[in-house]
Amino acid sequence: MKREINFKEDKIAYKKLKKIIKEFQPDIVHTHASKAGFLGRRAAYKCNVPVIIHTFHGHVFHSYFGKAKTAFYKNIERYLAKKSTAIIAISDIQKHELVNEYNICKSNKVKVIPLGFDLSRFQENKLEKRIDFRKKYLLNEDEIAIGIVGRLVPIKNHTLFIDAIDQILTKTSKKIRVFIIGDGEEKENLLKHCKEKKLDFTEFLVSPKKATITFTSWIKNVDWANAGLDIIALSSLNEGTPVSLIEAQASNKAIVTTNVGGVENVVLKNKTGFIVETNNLAAFSKALLILIEDEKLRTEMGLKGWEHVKDKFHYTRLVKDMEALYFSLLKQ
Repeated sequence: MKREINFKEDKIAYKKLKKIIKEFQPDIVHTHASKAGFLGRRAAYKCNVPVIIHTFHGHVFHSYFGKAKTAFYKNIERYLAKKSTAIIAISDIQKHELVNEYNICKSNKVKVIPLGFDLSRFQENKLEKRIDFRKKYLLNEDEIAIGIVGRLVPIKNHTLFIDAIDQILTKTSKKIRVFIIGDGEEKENLLKHCKEKKLDFTEFLVSPKKATITFTSWIKNVDWANAGLDIIALSSLNEGTPVSLIEAQASNKAIVTTNVGGVENVVLKNKTGFIVETNNLAAFSKALLILIEDEKLRTEMGLKGWEHVKDKFHYTRLVKDMEALYFSLLKQ
């Protein structure tokens, strides 16, 4: 099953799902993501599964497609919601969007259960990881490392981040290095954008040299990368619950982010990071500059970040919440 629509392959996947469900006869089918949610819920409903649940990790109802395609996807989700016993939103903001802005379903069908992770690795061997990361990417200890982690796709709006860095370079005497961690369809456009801005940049896998902006491609061990950074940013146009910001706080890093999706449920405004309006270049640049100039503030925000996420987004809490929901729905 692939992310993109493919009628032939999707039909095959749907038939296989029905076969598996008929053989296994589950009491609950719980789906995640758009494609799996569409095929899985349809198959479960056809097989008369007692409880059908779907989790929205994000949505495509703005900033992804044109009006016609967006309306098409909304109608599909409304249809699927009627076939679902419960819908899980991963933040209060997302629930508000699903119920009040996009009319996907009634409020009483939506349960808010935040994501949960094993965050302990972000607190382990931080100094050793920091030294190793900074050695690999030729970082001196007096250089402030700013990172952004995620797919290089239009919705992540990396040009805002790059433009902010371009402005900051003329306003600070601090030595800064920038790391764009991830890969995707927008990479060539972003490289071109850096070139047009006459910024010093490199693709590290192609040319492993020191530069102001380093495109690292994907880094498997995010805890290792985060340990080497000093500030972590997010410039997206749309998000569900931004996992990179949970991981940033688990790594004791100060944050600058746009105010999209569930960001305000993840970041404590002006306490664990700065939240600015989407596409506000001046505000984004100013927030980054404040953190660049103030090491004490970076440290304070980082400490508060870990305290904020260590219980709220831990996997043990997620397991308890999910177990309680499963049993309550089965009783009904």
